[in-house]
Amino acid sequence: MPAHLSHVIGFDDGAFNREHRGDVLIVGAVFAGLRLDGVLTGRVRRDGANATDEINRMVLHSRFAEHLQAVFLQGVAMAGFNVVDLYRVHEALAVPVLAVARRAPDFPAIEHALRTRVRGGARKWKLIERLGPMEPMVGVQVQHVGIPRRDAERLIKRLAINGKLPEPLRVAHMIASALTTGQSRRRA
Repeated sequence: MPAHLSHVIGFDDGAFNREHRGDVLIVGAVFAGLRLDGVLTGRVRRDGANATDEINRMVLHSRFAEHLQAVFLQGVAMAGFNVVDLYRVHEALAVPVLAVARRAPDFPAIEHALRTRVRGGARKWKLIERLGPMEPMVGVQVQHVGIPRRDAERLIKRLAINGKLPEPLRVAHMIASALTTGQSRRRA
């Protein structure tokens, strides 16, 4: 299956100050194979609850929706604790969804922060809990919906050509960083 998945999008959020409480830029880097084919931008609320809807809206209202075959996210949350419901993205877009991180997150610390400091934190923690723990795959940590583990590993391996992260995530990170800080960061 992943050998045929050639139209994918990677989403990452832009940088923001710790005290920022408004909307945060998110960027989607659309790839056709290993070629950057387009860029989408949107905004989600810091620690809010609209990331899932915004990702779905961005994709469904784009010229890329018809050919999209997979979605990558830089982790399961954007703009702080705006947790993405991978199952709802999968259902709305009818494609596999993969949340990728360089390192395994500290889930006990995340649960504590959500339950004690974030509005709607218990509901957000349930979304994370439903996904189960991140699984180590080809040098990164992954949660995946709508794609078997073996196929997810092959897809990540095929797209990780300039490091451990799949190229759509690496490029989305660079674009988001440049748009929010004036220059891209070295690593995604």
